Amino acid sequence: MNELTIYYDGMCPLCAIEMRQLRAKDTAKAIGFLDINAEDFSTTHPHIDPVAASNVLHAEAADGQLLLGLDVTARAWQLVGHHRWVAMLRWPVIKPIADIFYRLFAKHRYRISALLTGKARCESCQID
Repeated sequence: MNELTIYYDGMCPLCAIEMRQLRAKDTAKAIGFLDINAEDFSTTHPHIDPVAASNVLHAEAADGQLLLGLDVTARAWQLVGHHRWVAMLRWPVIKPIADIFYRLFAKHRYRISALLTGKARCESCQID
């Protein structure tokens, strides 16, 4: 069993880029990656609302704890040993501000993807 399972938006180019980077650095295979747009997602993971997971990144720790947003990002990068810059985003003074910016990013990620990658969405961005 993975230490963390991330439920990501497989149609978002930027999301896929981050998941690819995490997977490449995850030599211990501590993280599982599940696309919330997979045809059978709601059947195989009924406890995760794909609409909510589309609005805010979701992950589940091995102990069943649900993590959201930048808490997912911080935990994932910690598991692969590259977390120092993300850890700062969880400091009490910075966390509320970072969370506001994260929610804005999540809401507009397709537009931001189009600006940065030239592609707003993909049919299924492969992370393998």
